[in-house]
Amino acid sequence: MKNTFGQSVCVTLFGESHGDAIGAVIDGLAPGIDVDSELIKSQLAKRRPSGKTDTPRVENDNFQILSGVFNGKTTGTPIAIVIPNENTKSKDYNYGVARPSHADYTAYMKYHGYEDYRGGGHFSGRITAALVASGAIAINALKKLGINIGTHILCCGGVYDRPFEDVENEVLELQGKAFPVLSEDSEEKMTEAIVKAREQKDSIGGKIQTAITGMPAGVGEPWFDSVEGVLSHALFSIGGIKGVEFGLGDGFANAFGSQANDKFRYENGKVVTETNNNGGINGGITNGMPITFTCTVKPTPSIAKEQDTVNFIDRENAKIEIKGRHDPAIIRRVCVVVDSVCALTVCDLLAQRYGTDVFLKGLN
Repeated sequence: MKNTFGQSVCVTLFGESHGDAIGAVIDGLAPGIDVDSELIKSQLAKRRPSGKTDTPRVENDNFQILSGVFNGKTTGTPIAIVIPNENTKSKDYNYGVARPSHADYTAYMKYHGYEDYRGGGHFSGRITAALVASGAIAINALKKLGINIGTHILCCGGVYDRPFEDVENEVLELQGKAFPVLSEDSEEKMTEAIVKAREQKDSIGGKIQTAITGMPAGVGEPWFDSVEGVLSHALFSIGGIKGVEFGLGDGFANAFGSQANDKFRYENGKVVTETNNNGGINGGITNGMPITFTCTVKPTPSIAKEQDTVNFIDRENAKIEIKGRHDPAIIRRVCVVVDSVCALTVCDLLAQRYGTDVFLKGLN
């Protein structure tokens, strides 16, 4: 029963949605890395519900760093971050009646009925707050190396944002946006679609697009620890992510090799490609271009419409109308979670390639 990810820089998650607290332990980060509490707060604020497109459950996320940080810098020992749960309504949850597309039934089968089912327990999206808090430390470490990460909503409810164009600058712009889109009119139209789904007692999903800029060439392994494989492993740990495509993704299926291939050239003494259809990765290893990928985000499974299900305690068919406080779409809030997971994963990849002191000595 493993809740740890990473080989050199590792993160372990703990806690349940309606327990006393949630949190994370980061192990393997070098000493001397700046820990910016204001950045952690701002990242948590991006994930926090903030309006009519989100759940009414709003937590203060008053995080506390218990260890591994002294005088604003990492000490090299495990960093423990705890975030209290302060706004729970456990009475909204009826044990034994499986919420469709939730982990209620599978958790019961794995943990033999001893699991904390309230609010989804350890499977809840609430746990992603711990990922965001720990990811903020990783994001700050990567910035010092010139590596930046940004995610925007590519489509939601039939509304499309434009894909990345000026990737380097747009990644930086996205870091300051609460509703991460690139086109000015996308936010309003997507908001309307999300609100409409809520009014219909339903939910919607969509796609998001992520770019990681500043990655050096030569990171990753050719087979089982390819960059695509390691990133996908981490991304699929986020409950709402149901698909990951790198670069051109599905577009490869209908392209000729002459269209899909990224031609190499030297530019200012550096090897670059004219296009980036492969998303910055060749043979499982970074080629120095931005790593780009899209994630498919499923509709929030908690909806107020009546649905068929089962009562796995009484072993009978049942009906359910889900009560409680839920997002009609998680797509806005998941963007910062994806950034955070990517940051932790990239830190791990870099530490394996260059050693854990890379965050102090640099990439050269």
